[in-house]
Order: sequence, then C-alpha cells, then structure tokens
Amino acid sequence: MATAIGTRSTEELAEIVREQILEMGLSEHGTHIGGSLSAADVMTLLYNEVLRLRPEEPEWADRDRFILSKGHASAALYAVLAARGFLPVEELAQYGVSGGRLAGHPLRRLPGVEFPSGSLGHGLSLGVGSAVAARRQGRPSRVFVLMGDGEIQEGSVWEAAMSAAHLRLDNLVGIVDRNRLQITGHTEERMGLEPLADKWRSFGWDTVEVDGHDLDALRAVFAALPAPSGRPTMVIAETVKGKGVPLFEDKKKSHSVKLSPNLHRRALGGLRARSRRNP
Repeated sequence: MATAIGTRSTEELAEIVREQILEMGLSEHGTHIGGSLSAADVMTLLYNEVLRLRPEEPEWADRDRFILSKGHASAALYAVLAARGFLPVEELAQYGVSGGRLAGHPLRRLPGVEFPSGSLGHGLSLGVGSAVAARRQGRPSRVFVLMGDGEIQEGSVWEAAMSAAHLRLDNLVGIVDRNRLQITGHTEERMGLEPLADKWRSFGWDTVEVDGHDLDALRAVFAALPAPSGRPTMVIAETVKGKGVPLFEDKKKSHSVKLSPNLHRRALGGLRARSRRNP
C-alpha cells in the first residue's frame, strides 16, 4: 500500500473531496454530483493509499493505471488528482471553463488521466489492453477500472470481462460503483443486474462485495490484491448516490446538478453536519 499524502488521513481527504465536488457544482454547467459523491470514498482511498504513482513524473513507466470509465464523475477524479499533487488545487475553480484542462469528461492532456472517457462501456476494454501491455513489458503495473452500475448494462463490458478472465489478468482490478441509480432511474427497473456478483464469478473473476463507504473494509479488500487464483478481481462497491449530502442521497435528481449559491450552501451545510455527527 502506498503512503498516505502528507499528514491528512484518507477519511479527512474524502470529506475535502466531497466539498470540492460541490464547489464544481457551482460551475456554469454544473456537474454530475451524485455519481461523483458515491465514488468519492473509493477514489480517495485508491489515490491516497493504494495506487503506485509519481505525481512529479506522471508518465512513469511502472506506475499503476487508474481508468475512470464512468467519466461523468470527473469532479471526483479532479479533486483526488489535486489532492495527490497532479494539479494545483486552485485549478479546480476552472472546472468546465472553455479552453481549460478540466472538461466535463476527463481529457488525456491532464496529467494523471490515462485515457479520455465518458463514452460509457469502454473503460474495462481499455483496462484489459493496459494490463496485457504491462504483462508483456514485464512491468509491475496494476490497472484499476472504475465503472458505473448503469454502464455495465452495455455488452462491450462483458466482452472485456471474458477476455480478462481468458487471459488470466491478475493485474487487473475492476470496481463497480453500485449506487443502483442511473440517469433514467433505478438500475433494476431499467435493466436488472442482479445477481451481479454471481455474474462476474461466472465470467471467471474473483469477486468481492464491500461497503463502498467503509474505508477500513475497502482497505482490507485492496490489501489482499492480487488474487492468489491468478484471475482478475472485481470489487462490487455498494454505495449511495449523492453520499454525504442528505439533499442528494439516493435521489435520481442528483445525477447532474447545477448548484445555485443557495443550493450550494444547503448542500455544504448538510455535508458538514453529517461529518460532525460521524467524526
């Protein structure tokens, strides 16, 4: 496991990341708040404790790769990249600004971004290619791919799943942000995914289900990698869309939100009140 950044714990950073996501929601076009907040704990832990990276050398050949397949959660990615030192924290204020580096979906020109993403269903295929390349080059790099649960209704995901298992890519870790909501409503009403863990196991993946907001449980899962079986690993992170902000928790309307100053104050107040109740 990598060393945590500075003196801040992952728990502290996760709250900072949530605040920054809300700040980006004030931008001209808003942002995808719900899915960014649901993935905030997983992404903060990965960047603060798990991924082997060199922010001062973003193209370091032996680095671990993180692919945000659900590219609409870019606000969370930018916040953790800033926390890890890939970009100045002050640049987060440029989110969504025309000509800037912080587009609504990640762009390769930003240090720390491996692939442009946002066209859903492609991230796992990119991860398979990256894992194969690392193996053939004899590098220790691991590849982590974070997907949305609505996204995995796409067939390309399952083609990649078959390929990864066939190639026994134990340097590949998939993560499903299982918040059970997509842009049009509940996943199980739109196209049922359950029994999701059984599906991944049947495709040849070592599969673990975990509370995606329990940082200690997530630590234990990632500390156990790679799987001794020699198979790829799928982590199904049970999460809550809009987690941490009562105004948006488990609500479809949180998918994409442009915050007014008043709504931002209410959301931030709810987040900070929750943090005080759960130190």
